[in-house]
Amino acid sequence: MYIGLGIFLLVLGAILYFAVSASIAGISLSMIGLILMIGGVVAIVLSFLQQAGARNRGITTTRETQVDPSTGSRVERTDVEPH
Repeated sequence: MYIGLGIFLLVLGAILYFAVSASIAGISLSMIGLILMIGGVVAIVLSFLQQAGARNRGITTTRETQVDPSTGSRVERTDVEPH
């Protein structure tokens, strides 16, 4: 989930750090770019850690879909079984 955000922050930070040469009084655009790039790396690392933690939890999900013959509506059921 955070991978897209991390990539966006990395790209935006790199643009500010390497490509923008404008200056604003009292604001360092290169420092803001560096901070955004660090934030992007942190977001990507957190995303990978979150995905790795979800795999190690040992949770099994079972999804079942049926159509109710009397109403014709679809009925979905999801069972979650922790190990």
